[in-house]
Amino acid sequence: MATNRFIGYLESRKNLTGSACGIAGLALTFAGLAGTYWPVVVAGLYGAGALIAPPDRPSLPDFPDPSAQLEELRADFATLRAYLDGVDLPPAAAGRLTELTEVLAALLDPGWVAQVLARDPDGVHTLSRAVRQDIPEAVDTYVRTRWWTRLAPGAEPPERHLERQLTLLHQEADHLAAALRETESRRQESHTRYLEDRGHSH
Repeated sequence: MATNRFIGYLESRKNLTGSACGIAGLALTFAGLAGTYWPVVVAGLYGAGALIAPPDRPSLPDFPDPSAQLEELRADFATLRAYLDGVDLPPAAAGRLTELTEVLAALLDPGWVAQVLARDPDGVHTLSRAVRQDIPEAVDTYVRTRWWTRLAPGAEPPERHLERQLTLLHQEADHLAAALRETESRRQESHTRYLEDRGHSH
């Protein structure tokens, strides 16, 4: 560990700048300008160079950009749809699920919509949570609860909860689509104002 720190210092800007200044001090010594105090001059110049050098900064973590996150989310969405195709749902819940997945598919479709979405980290998070957590959990919970209901009939039908959950998720997806549409509308209005202001300045 200590060896790594030492090697890191040797390669640092502080050491390189200090060394350059120290070499300049040696040049002054050979030119006869430093006199008998040349070690002090060289050491002083090295120290001054090390002090004025900008500090090294660690590299920023390499997180995937939003476009890469959306690409991964599309793959997970395809996996989710394959899972949903194998689940037997009652007609009302199946209809709600189809409406929801159509909105999600439109938002995740590669193209300019996805480009707008990529600029909205909260939107990406909302979609990711729906695809990777909320929808599979709602459907899986329904499947398991339905089995128990067959053993002990009379409880509230589990499909009602599933329909309500899918309705809420559909509303959330609609709100996200509306927010993205509003973002584009504001962008269009801003461009109009920019062109108007530019025209008035001439």
